[in-house]
Amino acid sequence: MNTINDQAAILRKRRKARLLGSAVALGLAGAFTAQTIAPQGFALADPVHVEAPAPANFSAVVSAVQPAVVSVRVKTEAQPEAMSFNGFDGLPGFEDLPKDHPLYRFFRRFGEDGNQGQQQNKRAPKRYGQSQGSGFFISDDGYLVTNEHVVSHGEEFTVVMDDGTEYDAKLIGSDERSDLALLKVDAERTFTYVEFADDAPAVGEWVVAIGNPFGLGGSVTAGIVSARGRDIGAGPYDDFIQIDAPVNRGNSGGPAFNVNGQVIGVNAAIFSPSGGNVGIAFAIPASTARTIVADLRDDGTVVRGWLGVQIQPVSQDIADSIGLKAAKGAIVAEPQADSPAIAAGIRSGDTILKVDGKEVEGPRELAKMIAGYAPDTKVDVTIWRDGEEKDVEVTLGKLPETRKAAAEVSPTGKDTAVVESLGVELASAKSAGAGDEGVVVTEVDPDGPAAEKGLKAGDVILEVAGEAVETPGDVAEAVVAASEKGRKAVLLRVKSDQTVRFVALPVEKA
Repeated sequence: MNTINDQAAILRKRRKARLLGSAVALGLAGAFTAQTIAPQGFALADPVHVEAPAPANFSAVVSAVQPAVVSVRVKTEAQPEAMSFNGFDGLPGFEDLPKDHPLYRFFRRFGEDGNQGQQQNKRAPKRYGQSQGSGFFISDDGYLVTNEHVVSHGEEFTVVMDDGTEYDAKLIGSDERSDLALLKVDAERTFTYVEFADDAPAVGEWVVAIGNPFGLGGSVTAGIVSARGRDIGAGPYDDFIQIDAPVNRGNSGGPAFNVNGQVIGVNAAIFSPSGGNVGIAFAIPASTARTIVADLRDDGTVVRGWLGVQIQPVSQDIADSIGLKAAKGAIVAEPQADSPAIAAGIRSGDTILKVDGKEVEGPRELAKMIAGYAPDTKVDVTIWRDGEEKDVEVTLGKLPETRKAAAEVSPTGKDTAVVESLGVELASAKSAGAGDEGVVVTEVDPDGPAAEKGLKAGDVILEVAGEAVETPGDVAEAVVAASEKGRKAVLLRVKSDQTVRFVALPVEKA
C-alpha cells in the first residue's frame, strides 16, 4: 500500500514539474514576443515605450550663445506740454482775468525769467521715456534682431552686452505685421552671433530662452515646445511657436534656442492673465524671421504681394452650401476696389482652393502664400465657382497700408417681414435708411439658426446663394430655391459692422 502511495506521489510531482515548466516557457515566450495572451485568447498590441534621455544639462549651450544675446534700451520722446506765463494763457476759464488781479500779477512775476518784466512764452523741456527688451546678433559685423514693438517710436537705441559693455545702435528697418526689427551696431570689433535653425522644432523638444526680463539681463530659462502654428490674433500672418520656458516682460525680442544653440524663434508675446509668466509664451518661427530680416537688411522694408480680397474660412456649412466636398480653402467675402483680384475677375463667393498648384487650407495659409510673392508676380489661382473649379491668372500688386471698410448701418425697422425658417426679421435697406443695397436684419430670434451663426440686428444681407437681394421676399425665395435643390445650407453674404463675410444657414428640406 505504501508502495502505491509512494508511486502516486512521484507521479503528482512529475505532473507538477511539467506544468511549471510549461508556465515558465509561456512566460519566456511572452518576454520574447512582447505580447500578452488575454483570457479570451486575443493577442494585445504592445504599449508605447520610449527610451527617453534624461533632461539635458544646458550649461554648454548657454555659455556658447549667451554672448550673442543683448539687452536693448530704447529712448522715446514723450509729447511735450505747453507752458505759458503770459498772464493766464493756456489756463481755461481765466483768459479774461483783469491784469490788476493779484493772481495775474503773481503768475506774471513767476514767469519773469530775469528779463525785467518782459513776458516770455516758454515750452517745457523735452521729456523722454525709456523702454527695454532683448535682442541677439545674427552677424559678426553687428546686425541684431529684436521685436518691432520694442523699438517702436524710439529715437535712440542702446545695446547692452552680456559683459555690460554698451553700444549705440541704429535702426535699419522694422516690420509691424511680423513684429520684427533689425538694428546695427557699428564698432571696431567682431561680435559673437547665432544662426536660425533650418528645421522647425518638434512639439516636446527642449527650448532655452535667454533675455532681459524686467531689466535683469542675461536671464536663462528652459522648457519645451508646447505647440506650433498658433494664431493669437496678432496679425494676418500669425504662425507662432508656443513654448513653456518662462518668459516675462523684457524678454521680447530675445531668442529661443534648441539644444544645438540654433534660434528656433524670436520671443514676442505671452499669455498672462496675471501680468506675469504662466507658462504660455509665443515665438515668431525662425523660418519667418529669416525671410523678414533678409528683406530688412536689403532695403530696410518688407515688400509683400497683394491680392486684395476680404476672405474667411470655409466651414462645413459653407462647403455644403456651395457644393464643396471638403471644408478647405478661403472664400472671398469681398474683393477690394482697384485690387489685382478685381482686375483678374475674382468676385464675391469665389472660393480660393490653390495658388500655383499649392493647396490652400484656409485664410491664414492664403495670406502667407500671397505675401511670399513679390509685387508684379503672375500667379495661377484656382477658384471654386458655380460648382466647378476654374483657373484665374492674377498679377499681384504691392500690399498697401491697412484700409478701413465702409461705415456701419443703423436700421429703422420700417416695412419689415419675417423669414421664420432663418429666425430673422428683415427690411429693405432702402426703406430702413441703411443704404442702397441689401436687406437689413432688424430683429433676430435668439433661438433661431441666424442667432446661432452670429447674425445680429443691423447686419445687412447683400446676397443669398450668390444672388443680390433687395427685399425680404428675395431672401425667402432664395432660401426656398436652395431647399428645392437639396442644399443642406444656404450661403448669405453679410455686411456686419465694418466687414463683409459669408454665413451659411441650415435650410429645411423641401
